Amino acid sequence: MKKTVKRAAVLYALVAIFLAGIILLAVQFALNGSKWANNKANRHIYSSGSVANAGTIYDRNGTVLARSENGKRIFAKSAAVRKAVLHTVGDTSGVISTGTHYLYRSTLSGYSLFNGIYSLKSKGAGNDITLNIDSGACRAAYEALGDYKGTVAVCNYKTGELLVSVSKPSYDVNDVPRNLRTSEYYEGVFLDKACSGIYTPGSIMKIITAACAIENIPDIYTRTFECKGEYKTGDGTVVCNGTHGTISFQQALNESCNCAFARIAIELGAQKLRATAESLGFNKQLYAKEVPLVKSRFNPSRSSKTELGWAGIGQSTTYVNPIHFLGIMNAIANSGTGYAPDRIKQTGTLTGIIGRMPEVMVRMNPDTAAQLKRLLRSNVTDKYGESRFPGLVMCGKTGTAELDDAPSHSVFAGFCAREDLPLCVVVIAENAGWGSGVAANTANRVLQYLDNND
Repeated sequence: MKKTVKRAAVLYALVAIFLAGIILLAVQFALNGSKWANNKANRHIYSSGSVANAGTIYDRNGTVLARSENGKRIFAKSAAVRKAVLHTVGDTSGVISTGTHYLYRSTLSGYSLFNGIYSLKSKGAGNDITLNIDSGACRAAYEALGDYKGTVAVCNYKTGELLVSVSKPSYDVNDVPRNLRTSEYYEGVFLDKACSGIYTPGSIMKIITAACAIENIPDIYTRTFECKGEYKTGDGTVVCNGTHGTISFQQALNESCNCAFARIAIELGAQKLRATAESLGFNKQLYAKEVPLVKSRFNPSRSSKTELGWAGIGQSTTYVNPIHFLGIMNAIANSGTGYAPDRIKQTGTLTGIIGRMPEVMVRMNPDTAAQLKRLLRSNVTDKYGESRFPGLVMCGKTGTAELDDAPSHSVFAGFCAREDLPLCVVVIAENAGWGSGVAANTANRVLQYLDNND
């Protein structure tokens, strides 16, 4: 009897171990099935390590950006479009890790938990993806940058739809340069600067300092500031881009006065400035839907007034991610709610057909957003001129990001206040000089394209 009990116990133990193994295998399959199916060793999807068979990628207007035919990946007809959308569409080898080919490889392969990649094997194609991207507007942005490297991003601030995402330098996937990996010109070419880049922002950071001032200095609108071309902090000097005399808070933003904003930053202090910045997403891991963003960084000095002043005007150790800042502009334009820019419009999956809901990336006090909107509108009406952005009812801020050993970056962040054109834009033209030059012109050009080709 004892032997029978012992044998039964052993048998039960073996059954329990077997069932535990089955459960573990099922869990591992559920968690990793997509990864296993989309491994580069799978010849149904890959050929020589590159995607050969997958669903079609369309832009928002139905233009084919990538498709499969006879076991080969075919890209957009226009070479200019192929360059302009390279970093959003991605390469077929997955080197551009934030490209649609890589991030959404499971969707494109048609993988499902129950059927694996059966549809890909039987039909030769997986699920299609339609992007929010307008390939024509991307081309306009790419060409507007001219010979300068950098990035351009445009988003609908009411829906979060990412209409433009351009990173430069780029290349034509149908005519890959032989010196792609050796030429200095192509340095960083596989990096999508919109979501994976980080830049000294220059004076667009004054928007954040202005937000902090609005919320922490009750009489900020009745204050005046004296600008003599430089501001002595007590332990150093902050140099201005002009001599503005006695000016108000609004005029200080219009003129982008370093003296006034350094003084404001020092009065606010590092703790309050950092609190405002972090409430708007700085020093945090953010996502534009499934796309990870490099952290924007704001860690102003607590010991040096001069460095604190420089940080408050977008220099020193202040760094900004372009898509993150686009989300901040979304919040200002959209009464405090900044939607995460979303590149995907629709996928061939059930949830994709139903639709994607916008996600909030940045929240701002609605009253602060309204005041910033008024100030940014005054920058255009009272400083830049409506003629710079004809018909757009533009609100914005230029930036000239000074670098230690190279020409300044030209920067612009803004949005249209028209109800029928709810678009935000961020432009960074590397080493292109004043923000009122290449960056502002590029922003106008791409928004004019979208206005005229809606």
